[in-house]
Amino acid sequence: MISDGPDKPPRRGASALPPGVRFLPGHLDAVVQAELIAAIREIVRQAPLFSPEMPRTGKPLSVRMTNCGPLGWVTDKVQGYRYQPQHPVTGKAWPPIPPPLLDLWRDLAPIAPPPEACLVNLYGPEAHMGLHQDKDESTFDAPVLSVSLGDEALFRVGGTMRGGPTTSFRLRSGDVLLLEAESRLAYHGVDRIYPGTSTLLRQPGRINLTLRRVTPS
Repeated sequence: MISDGPDKPPRRGASALPPGVRFLPGHLDAVVQAELIAAIREIVRQAPLFSPEMPRTGKPLSVRMTNCGPLGWVTDKVQGYRYQPQHPVTGKAWPPIPPPLLDLWRDLAPIAPPPEACLVNLYGPEAHMGLHQDKDESTFDAPVLSVSLGDEALFRVGGTMRGGPTTSFRLRSGDVLLLEAESRLAYHGVDRIYPGTSTLLRQPGRINLTLRRVTPS
């Protein structure tokens, strides 16, 4: 962990990040962030937030979510983790991915095929996400691209083997992170949210946008 001392949260340095993790702090300015929030509100209007459930147990995740793009990631007790073209509650197709996110993908991953799914995860003040791999896709050739909006979060990333060493640092609103190359299947998660560290959202919390390619091009 990159730490400033026992009583301070991990700092923003990224010198110890695993190979293949590309961290772009403050990559999106305030204007773009506001545009994305407006686009997300329209997405949520068309595809309401829902509570995903763990396979087998049916325990709800601490985040609420929705999707945009041709495919959306969902999970529930019966069918588990998967991608599908329609909202699990409304049965309607997901809204399209906003153009600024497609532009961002083209800028940062110019040789990768276009993303097919954009997960919209809403973290409340008490939400978290345990260490996991993004491995429900049929291809791992394209990176996973993540955008942070709203309150800061303590992000943790490690290698491709569970139980290995990890690095923790804070993600702020406007930060962009890519898992690519040898870190495409890196374990990663969000340990906590720092409420009140951003005024972008109307309520305390964080929105994470995760763009993924699901099928081979």
